[in-house]
Amino acid sequence: MHQAPLQYRPDRHPSESYDDILNRDTRPVPDFLRQGPTPDLGSAPVPAANYFSPEYFAKEVECLWPRVWQMACREEEIANVGDVQLYDIVGKSFIIARTAPDEIKAFYNSCLHRGRKLATLSGCKPEFRCPFHGFTWNLDGSFKENPIAWDFPQWRDRAMNLPEAKVDTWGGFVFINLDPEAQPLASVLGPLAEHFEGYGYADRYKVVHVAKVVRCNWKVLAEAFMESHHSIATHPQILPFLADANSQYDVLTDFVSRQFSAGGVPSPFVAERNYSAADIVYAMRSTSGGARRRGQSDGNVQVPAGVSARAYAAEQARQELSAEDGWDYSAASDAEMVDALLYNVWPHMSFWAGYAPNLVYRWRPDGLDPERAIMDVMILKRAPKDGPRPPPAGVHELGVDEPWSDAPELGPLVGIFEQDMGNLPFVQEGLRASGTGQVHFGLYSELRIRKLHQMIDRFIAAGERT
Repeated sequence: MHQAPLQYRPDRHPSESYDDILNRDTRPVPDFLRQGPTPDLGSAPVPAANYFSPEYFAKEVECLWPRVWQMACREEEIANVGDVQLYDIVGKSFIIARTAPDEIKAFYNSCLHRGRKLATLSGCKPEFRCPFHGFTWNLDGSFKENPIAWDFPQWRDRAMNLPEAKVDTWGGFVFINLDPEAQPLASVLGPLAEHFEGYGYADRYKVVHVAKVVRCNWKVLAEAFMESHHSIATHPQILPFLADANSQYDVLTDFVSRQFSAGGVPSPFVAERNYSAADIVYAMRSTSGGARRRGQSDGNVQVPAGVSARAYAAEQARQELSAEDGWDYSAASDAEMVDALLYNVWPHMSFWAGYAPNLVYRWRPDGLDPERAIMDVMILKRAPKDGPRPPPAGVHELGVDEPWSDAPELGPLVGIFEQDMGNLPFVQEGLRASGTGQVHFGLYSELRIRKLHQMIDRFIAAGERT
């Protein structure tokens, strides 16, 4: 049911709201896409040093990362017994292993003898044998063999099994938590799991995975993908078809926030240009669309009279996606076909909602360096309705000096990411050069970023009390 326009609020852009745009969509819109809670988180600045201080980073290493749920890999990457994937975070390494058809474990990747990593590559293993001295563990982590057992009387009465992290799954992803007392993953995901129920994340397969090292703090990297209004300066080519300044930002829980930006609608920054529907669709086809395609194909744009660019692009997307994978999208809302619907799970991951190929982001520090980070970009597609599930793509790793353009599998996203990378190292340098030592956030459009920092500080404070 269409709703009345929301009352104007001084902390929102004065143009139409995302909710107003949904009211014009050609299909019923899921209720959960409507405006959500926007708590008052205050206006206090954040210390710039939080992005580069070794002391603050050490607090994150000690109090944050060992106590949060982290996305480690996809279940499809460890589909068979013996399959393993490696996951590294702030100096620690984990072996994510399929130990039985219905069991996944996460072992600390360190030999209990003298510490050598048990695995340095993902793959399939019948056991974990240390390459240094041959100490061996079974696939389930139980101790198997010590070649010089006669010289280790101290091990005879001890269970020398590999230490484990907690493991849980959602949407085809494997998550780990180093804290044995951590709250359940389901309570952290909260409303996200319910909102994504119809999108079949568990049944999707990974078609692209690129991981790039970037010269900036992990929070600088994450924050670039937590608001849309930087498009006016950084991504001007998307202004004709993405409503950025009037995006919707919600903080659903302490752990889940989101931002929605309408596709097929010009940015309020260029509203005076009066783009035609054909102009908007042409811009979508030529300059972006990213992994989502959004109903784009080559050729002239012929938008029927009386049809909006948004409605046209959404219908084209339904038809093209259905032709590609065999599923019926006739009931999917325009928003679910052409909008940027980003949900973040604190602290380091983002999942795109909707039916078109979905983007997934993950951000984390690069080892123990507070001024280098890794960004993972994955694209998930729905498996064909009447065909076999394709195998998952491997990880294409890009070093700090390798551009995103070295990963052409990302398609039009390459240009977007390159534009972002043109800012981030200089953001890092500018934070060090700050004359005030402070960073300020908008009250609404950067609400999610402020929440990111408040939660980090909360975990640090809790960790320091224990």
